[in-house]
Amino acid sequence: MAELQYSNEVQHMCKVAKGPHHGPAPIPEEGKWVKVYEIKDISGLSHGIGWCAPQQGTCKLTLNVKEGIIEEALVETLGCSGMTHSAAMAAEILQGKTLLEALNTDLVCDAINVAMREIFKQLVYGRSQTAFSENGLPVGASLEDLGKGLRSQVGTIFATKEKGVRYLEMAEGYILSLALDANDEVCGYKFVHLGKMMEAISNGTDAAEAYEKNIKTYGRYDGAAKYINPRKQ
Repeated sequence: MAELQYSNEVQHMCKVAKGPHHGPAPIPEEGKWVKVYEIKDISGLSHGIGWCAPQQGTCKLTLNVKEGIIEEALVETLGCSGMTHSAAMAAEILQGKTLLEALNTDLVCDAINVAMREIFKQLVYGRSQTAFSENGLPVGASLEDLGKGLRSQVGTIFATKEKGVRYLEMAEGYILSLALDANDEVCGYKFVHLGKMMEAISNGTDAAEAYEKNIKTYGRYDGAAKYINPRKQ
């Protein structure tokens, strides 16, 4: 480190002793209270949400950090086609870096960079999901946030004042049809669980059979007054 330089005013000041030497306030980390002096003092699993400059896309970033090193990264994106490819690059970049390195790395997409900033704040202030969980969570724990077949849980709903609402995708799956009651209000829906369907196909089940077996309904679907295809009607 280069020798410090002091202004003329500071050089002529008398020295006053510093009183408190208690260090930083401790933060909760994986069931312990930790005074953080260096980046290796940070451990925890948490989430950060980011958005890009034109706010046309968003990112949910989940990191599992052990002693300052990113051991696991889950990148989920929505709303921008280019962002999905950026997520693939970011996931390759993130793992193995220190938390500070990752904060100062271009993660390709504005939304992912913002998510990295937000998750950094969570972790360094002790607001992680594992703050009070002894030893934190094992590497791979972020996958528990996903649905069956390791698909992100997505809700896609479209509506207009003139024609009303259309459910397109819910946490359960891809919406096939909406059930309407006698007042033309939505009272249920039929969906195909894409994650389970693709698992079945990959395990050797015929595609048509896998499709039929994973069609379910929700709400008062049976006996509804009317059914519509939300993508065509």
